[in-house]
Amino acid sequence: MSDDIPPPPAPAAAPAPAGAGAPDAIVTPEDPATGARARERRGFRLAVGAGVLLLAGGLWLVTLIPGWLSPAPGTSTPAPGESSDATRRINATLYFVSDDGSDLGGVTREVPYGATAAEQARHILMALTAAPPEGQTSAIPAGTQVRAVFVGANGDAYVDLSPEASLAHPGGTLQEALTVFAVVNAVTANLPGVTTVQILVDGKEVDSLAGHIDLREPIGRSDAWIRKGQ
Repeated sequence: MSDDIPPPPAPAAAPAPAGAGAPDAIVTPEDPATGARARERRGFRLAVGAGVLLLAGGLWLVTLIPGWLSPAPGTSTPAPGESSDATRRINATLYFVSDDGSDLGGVTREVPYGATAAEQARHILMALTAAPPEGQTSAIPAGTQVRAVFVGANGDAYVDLSPEASLAHPGGTLQEALTVFAVVNAVTANLPGVTTVQILVDGKEVDSLAGHIDLREPIGRSDAWIRKGQ
């Protein structure tokens, strides 16, 4: 009697490796058209951002430029039709030798405006020492220049004339008095704050211009040398 031999068992299936079971994900290469559109969108966003920055910068400059172009504090711009100090002129009384040579006559002349008393006195004296107007005779020796003018707080003015005021002077008491008071009266008559004038020559105090009128101290205005009615 033969024993029945059972068939051999079927081989067991090998365990699946870890991670196996689901098929691997398929990676699809990027579509060239899709990438171009993405880059185009990024470029558009950058362009919009740059435009916003430029617009903001332009508005900032618009607010600053008026300040740059405005006059500095403390300065003023002349209104239309208004003269600046550089072109403004005033009327001043200058003194010239009268027709008979015995005294001084006042003549109104335009002179530049001076912002300070010293500057105004200088403009007046420069007009006085310049060539006289037609029909007038100057009491100032030819070639005399105004070197400097100083006005003190106490109403004294110091007028420094070039050496010609003394060296070119014709001499004589009358002529010297006319020269001195043409200067003194021109300053004091036009500048109410100035009461006396001392004449210097070449930056130095002098005894006189021609030996007759004492110039060692400031001199006040004298109407005695002005023609009556002036």
